[in-house]
Amino acid sequence: MSKRVMNPATRTAAVALAAAGLGASLVAGAGSAFAAEGKAVAPVAVTASAAVAAQAETQAHVAAQVKAAAAKAAAQKAATVKAVAVKATPVKAAKKAAPSWVKPVATYTLTASYNQGGAMWAHKHSGQDFAVPVGTPVKAAGMGTVVKAGPNGGGDGPAYGNAIVVKHANGTYSQYAHLSKIKVNVGQKVAAGQQIALSGNTGNSSGPHLHFEIRTTPNYGSAVNPAAFLRTHGVSI
Repeated sequence: MSKRVMNPATRTAAVALAAAGLGASLVAGAGSAFAAEGKAVAPVAVTASAAVAAQAETQAHVAAQVKAAAAKAAAQKAATVKAVAVKATPVKAAKKAAPSWVKPVATYTLTASYNQGGAMWAHKHSGQDFAVPVGTPVKAAGMGTVVKAGPNGGGDGPAYGNAIVVKHANGTYSQYAHLSKIKVNVGQKVAAGQQIALSGNTGNSSGPHLHFEIRTTPNYGSAVNPAAFLRTHGVSI
């Protein structure tokens, strides 16, 4: 059997070729490994980014809910405070309407009454007498306009002394006589309860008092029962 001997040049070439093939395999393997590693890393990066975005969205949603809850609580508090303030605000009482008719004097003693007979009068008594001290405030019994005011009964005669006659809207008249001082003038408008004079003892008088009449005209001789008239208008004397 003969022994084959390889040419040194050919051997060298074969070794080189083998080395080159090994290097290519190594390079190809490394490339494959790198590629495989790259494929494994990419999904991790994408998943992490999505998680961060989701977390940010959740936090923004929670922050919006907190803000909305705070706004709702503030609105409820404001409404409660307003309701309490409204409840605590005192309601003004309705203004009481002024009375249409009042007593001509506040404190008095009734003496001679309407249609009473006696030596003091040529005919029966034409009004209601209120015994009061001289200087007692005399008030208009109802709203109206002064049509007589002065001595001599304001034109009705000296027996009345200083006197006032007021015309009222309902077509009646009120007279106030034996006054010590007159505080209104003819043509002046007066309100019910307004002071118009001070009581006195002038004219045909047996003592300090106010003589009060209700008339159907401004003149003497048309008097009606003043106590009955006042009662029909809610005033008792």
